[in-house]
Amino acid sequence: MRGALHRGFRVACWWLVAALLAAGSGAEIVVLVDGRFLKAVDYEVEGESVRIGLASGGQLVMPLLRVDRIVADELEDGDEEPAAIEVSPVYLGFAPEQEMPDIPFGELIYEAARRRNVNPRLVAAIIRAESAFDPAAVSRKGARGLMQLMPATGRRFGLVPDELFDEELNIDAGVTYLEELIERYAEDLPLVLAAYNAGEGAVERYKGVPPFRETREYIRRVYSFLGVEAVPDPAPDPAPAPGK
Repeated sequence: MRGALHRGFRVACWWLVAALLAAGSGAEIVVLVDGRFLKAVDYEVEGESVRIGLASGGQLVMPLLRVDRIVADELEDGDEEPAAIEVSPVYLGFAPEQEMPDIPFGELIYEAARRRNVNPRLVAAIIRAESAFDPAAVSRKGARGLMQLMPATGRRFGLVPDELFDEELNIDAGVTYLEELIERYAEDLPLVLAAYNAGEGAVERYKGVPPFRETREYIRRVYSFLGVEAVPDPAPDPAPAPGK
């Protein structure tokens, strides 16, 4: 009897350790549209709802429209951070001499960028990073279309979720969003890209580029598609734990 109990105890401990390791390696930060942060061990998008397994225990089911972003809660080692660059390496506005990009949806990208005074090269680089020019792309997090807009972001620009798969509507909303971010962050490209990936709430919370590995790798990817090697990555101030 004692041996069986001992074996049962060891099995229970093993499962507890495994669960803790899984939670630590797969943790996510769920950023809500009201600015709150939730730390999750898992999540699943089901249609227009999302089920969130909370790190604190239990779970929540809510409309996907309440979710601004879902970002992997993996911090990048400080010694891996590249040197900061104070000035954006590319002009973020539209220049009349710019030619229409020879890429899929090039005309839609060019015209939306011209209307919103945004560099079409930047739009093209973001689309390449987000969806690889697939208008039917859907991420595990629920982002949709060419510019991978969350339903909550689409709603800001008058779109219902299904309209995010329309190439023209998706590009127009995404470029309008970029225009807002460029103005909000005074043409600071790293902050613009960080906000596009992790949300404005994360940028404000960390007072700069968040330390999330996913976000910093995203910035590096867009920079590489723009032909820029160095990536500005200033160390943010510590932020309070999610949910506090």
